Amino acid sequence: MERVDVNPNLATTKYGRTPLSWAAEHGHEGVVKMLLEREDINPNKAYTKYGRTPLSWAAEHGHEGVVKILLECEDVNPNYADTRCRQTPLLWAARRGHERIVKFLLERVEVNPNHPDTKYGLTPISLAAEHGHERVVKMLLERIDVDPNQADTRFGRTPLSRAAEHMHEGVVNMLLERADVNSEKAYTKYGRTPLSVAKHVAAKMLLKLIDVDPNQADTMSGRTPLSRAADYGYEGIVKMLLE
Repeated sequence: MERVDVNPNLATTKYGRTPLSWAAEHGHEGVVKMLLEREDINPNKAYTKYGRTPLSWAAEHGHEGVVKILLECEDVNPNYADTRCRQTPLLWAARRGHERIVKFLLERVEVNPNHPDTKYGLTPISLAAEHGHERVVKMLLERIDVDPNQADTRFGRTPLSRAAEHMHEGVVNMLLERADVNSEKAYTKYGRTPLSVAKHVAAKMLLKLIDVDPNQADTMSGRTPLSRAADYGYEGIVKMLLE
């Protein structure tokens, strides 16, 4: 019987995913290494449904060893964005809070630290801030080319606005060193400032700033932070504002 050579890039028909894609997602370092030893392997081959590469899968699931192996390949594109929402491996890693993977990716000159996804226009620092990943935010803020005021394209919300709403005190504190709290860049789609969407501890921190305007009304309904705090029953914030 004639021998048929194995095609390491052959994708499954249902999802269009290669063996390398599956191994990378589940962190099987040994399998990834074996597959990459083949000269005919394509490490950037994206699966057809959402266009995600093996590096993208490994970055999302926090498989540091696999990410490191893939980044050592000359042919791997570390800034490749998937076809569904244009999310890069850095965006996935920042969203999940995988610090070492973020570090690995930021060491590559090809990686754009401000690259937003196309669905909401969220940047790596915006995603890390929203989910309270302090060390990832700190790492990104240490880069002079990272814009801490870059707003998303759907609602116009900044990293500070997202961190304040979700009460991530440590992240808010770090962002206040570089972020603009009252400029138009800090407004949401409805003209709401970080103070307007902040809750409890985050609001207290914002109110300590000299340049925060506690009377700044949103552009959609003209409501102030005090109006919104009263509406939601935030007694602590109402008290702070009245003082």
